[in-house]
Amino acid sequence: MKGFLIFAHRGASGYEPENTLSAFELALTMGARWIELDVYAVEGELVVIHDDRLERTTNGTGFVMDKDLSYLRSLDAGKGQKIPLLREVFDLIRDRAGINIELKGPETAASVSALIAAAVTERRMAAEQFIVSSFNHKELLHFKAINPEIRIGALVSGVPWRNVRFAEKIGAYAVHAGINIVNRRFVANAHRRGLKFFVYTVNTGEDLKRMQDMGVDGVFTNYPDLFSY
Repeated sequence: MKGFLIFAHRGASGYEPENTLSAFELALTMGARWIELDVYAVEGELVVIHDDRLERTTNGTGFVMDKDLSYLRSLDAGKGQKIPLLREVFDLIRDRAGINIELKGPETAASVSALIAAAVTERRMAAEQFIVSSFNHKELLHFKAINPEIRIGALVSGVPWRNVRFAEKIGAYAVHAGINIVNRRFVANAHRRGLKFFVYTVNTGEDLKRMQDMGVDGVFTNYPDLFSY
């Protein structure tokens, strides 16, 4: 699958608690070349968690953005893991894989841009190691304006052709679409506009083959060991 990208979705989240250092480490051990994760900005730090509420993935309660950093860091995110900080993930991954950072919370663009810039200058990570994506296209535009060097991906949950046009207009690298809405026409439309097409979440070999037959450029999976690299 040369040139085909496989992203470990929230790490090896089929085996370890999602978006934790243990999930990211396992994904790397399994050979993953790309890691996907989600961030919120809290008290000047970027915390790695997907949901806007805490109940599903931690032993905490309430909204992430309503809590202070010390409370968030005190929680068990599964198997004794903490909610990690994005800078801790950078320290773990270094030059071992690329990182797709999804902007989840409000006002994350500037903080993510600053941390990536620091990673490139201080950790000797490469700009090519990063893709920044979001469903919040306003936040994505803000990120692109701050840091045009880093590739961006426009996340879509339906088949709105205007979003593909939007992705092209802002110079996105890729469209990221849900597996249930992918079809050949959608993929071809993105390719005609010079965009890559990545699909979430693909967890079986059968679905992988179906996506490849449609011409997609990569997939997000909870089980990175199911695919060869």
